[in-house]
Amino acid sequence: MTTAGALMSDHKSPDVVVDDTHDNRFELGPEGESGELVYRLNGNRLVLVHTEVPEALRGRGLGGRLVRAAVERAAAESMTVVPVCSYAREWLTAHPDAAATVEIDWNPPQA
Repeated sequence: MTTAGALMSDHKSPDVVVDDTHDNRFELGPEGESGELVYRLNGNRLVLVHTEVPEALRGRGLGGRLVRAAVERAAAESMTVVPVCSYAREWLTAHPDAAATVEIDWNPPQA
């Protein structure tokens, strides 16, 4: 697992976004209640599939931090972001400064 975002750590902390590359998801929050952004890798494309934040943690910006971590990884690895997840699409639209740091394929993948 690797960490992403401003805080870096070798252990899971509620304040650190963790990129769980084994399970293809970014995680953030306390153990057992963490929010997650599930992704797929397709060549050089980071496909953002689903964002979920537990009810108890909503309204704290966790979803946005998860999407930002995905964008930062994509930028660092020269990947194209494919936001299939409706939350990720909305967040990227609302944060053009972050969206401008990576190539984004706004077209939904073909079934």
